Amino acid sequence: MEFAFSDEQEMIRASAEGFLADVSDSAAVRAAMVSERGFDEALWQRLCREMYWPAIHIPEAYGGLGLGFVELSILLEQMGRRLLCSPFFATACMATPALLLAANEQQKQRWLPLIADGILTATLAFSSANGWAAKDVQATVVTEGEGFVLDGTLNHVLDGHSADFLVIAARVPGSAGEAGISLFAVDADRAGIERQMLPTMDQTRRQARVQLKGLYLSADCLLGEFGAGWPHLERVLQLACIGLAAEQTGGAQQVLDLSVAYMQERQQFGRPIASFQALKHRAADMMLQVECARSASYYAACLAQEVLDPEGNSQVAAELPLAAALAKAQCSETYFHCASESIQLHGGVGFTWEYDPHLYFKRARASESFLGAPAWHRERIAVAILGEQP
Repeated sequence: MEFAFSDEQEMIRASAEGFLADVSDSAAVRAAMVSERGFDEALWQRLCREMYWPAIHIPEAYGGLGLGFVELSILLEQMGRRLLCSPFFATACMATPALLLAANEQQKQRWLPLIADGILTATLAFSSANGWAAKDVQATVVTEGEGFVLDGTLNHVLDGHSADFLVIAARVPGSAGEAGISLFAVDADRAGIERQMLPTMDQTRRQARVQLKGLYLSADCLLGEFGAGWPHLERVLQLACIGLAAEQTGGAQQVLDLSVAYMQERQQFGRPIASFQALKHRAADMMLQVECARSASYYAACLAQEVLDPEGNSQVAAELPLAAALAKAQCSETYFHCASESIQLHGGVGFTWEYDPHLYFKRARASESFLGAPAWHRERIAVAILGEQP
């Protein structure tokens, strides 16, 4: 497996780095995070119409660029560095993989071109509790005639207040665990859907509560086979973990860079504090963790690429669950550690509103728990290796 970027991938990275440095600086992030929608609509259209980022891993047959998950991870790492406020993660890393994996050909032709063109933003709504496992899918679905009726509450829905399109998971009443779960695709403004934005610690990434009240859906909204949607949903969540890991790696790298730049400027006892050996050690430890996180992230992205490729290596893709759990655990802890250290290395100003480390600290804490905390993922790794249920 090749771990060096190709010339094309390096060009994507450099282009994303330069573009986001211009459009998602500290002032832009602070303006977007207090806006009504939580992102700049004009900037989102630029991402779609000028950069074609939502189309990057959508196949060419559906209006996309036909690239892979590694290229997507390259973008996500740079977005994490700049705390980009946008519905990109929810759309590209959660809703789009759900359609690619579970939708039939007609459904893909209907929705994927709209996402690729930036006409639709989308997200995934599945958890009714505070967890990320099959048991946390608690919204219910019953058949009615040729269609379905959904009821229940869905929490932690990323950008759920503003998304145009929802992929919803619900289960047959009385079912448990992985059985009886189905996926549905629906326009977010349909009658029977109520959405409420939730106050969260991380203002740069919005979450919402979605309530389903007698939501009637026709048969063409069902993704895949009725009652057999968990394998698709599980795979989507694994891919989302890998995307989030790439974003966390970028955030960790940025807080390291911010800390080093500050230590080179800050004078104490007549010299820059970057010259103090104890602080050099702390910065070196941060760098080591970032490099480990980057390795875990891109290894998992390489496996994810095999999953989304119709002709991919199924044997390699079988490693995805462990790689996704490892990447999420490693990158979550790395990001939070580096964000915490950044605040300490900035001294008394580290958590003041005027400086940026506190924004990264909040994103690090929020993304650490989103899609499963490190301890939860390590338990999954242990279960997979030992072959025993906890």
